[in-house]
Amino acid sequence: MIRVKTPEEIEQMKPAALLVGKTLAEVSKHIKPGVTTKTLDTIAMEFIYAHSAEPTFKGYNGFPASLCISINEVVVHGIPGKREIKDGDIISIDCGCTLDNWVGDSAYTFAVKGVKQEDAQLLKVTKESLYKAIDVCHIGNRLGDIGFAVQSYCESFGYGIVRELCGHGLGHVMHEDPNVMNYGRKGSGSKLREGMTIAIEPMVTLGNKEVVFHNDGWTCTTVDSSTAAHFEHDVAITKNGPMVLSSFDEIENAIRTNPNLEII
Repeated sequence: MIRVKTPEEIEQMKPAALLVGKTLAEVSKHIKPGVTTKTLDTIAMEFIYAHSAEPTFKGYNGFPASLCISINEVVVHGIPGKREIKDGDIISIDCGCTLDNWVGDSAYTFAVKGVKQEDAQLLKVTKESLYKAIDVCHIGNRLGDIGFAVQSYCESFGYGIVRELCGHGLGHVMHEDPNVMNYGRKGSGSKLREGMTIAIEPMVTLGNKEVVFHNDGWTCTTVDSSTAAHFEHDVAITKNGPMVLSSFDEIENAIRTNPNLEII
């Protein structure tokens, strides 16, 4: 069942969503070759707790960390550990924060200096597809319009759209109805209603759209080892159009101050 929120509840959701961006900005300051993904996870966890919030991912269905950190061929749900950042990596970091009983959930893919041009373009197009999807989030449009916006744009560049994973509704819990696919037909699916709150998260591959799930129960990689990108925003459907609750502003300001990262 889709749970719609009042305007007051939507305002109450914003601090959690914005804290995710602040957390990713803090983490991005420490991304450099040689740093382990476990170190980045610890930084995020301490930052979240210091802001009177809880890391939503930690313990979720047994997930052992506060961040999903997915490098290069890892699409999503990478478990932080001993893997070290290298020159030219692209690093998707997905974060969830629970603050005052509301969940924020957002993701950003970072480019380490020396990134290949084809990978840089993948990041650029994936992020652009997210905003194209947000642009159709108006009352009376349908979920299929969101998926079509992502799919049609990314496939025009020859990229693959992952089918097995999708966005979702969110509120007091991280995953609410409805599922928000990254592919679809215009005019199909449930209508968008005022007060719906959804996480839109294109997951796009440079090569084959097929993925492999690993035995750890979480890690998802491309079947052909091609690189993948992932961006995510929390969006409310309002009478005045789409309201983006999360933000990339602080993340991108932090990227500009880190000489080890490239702004895409």
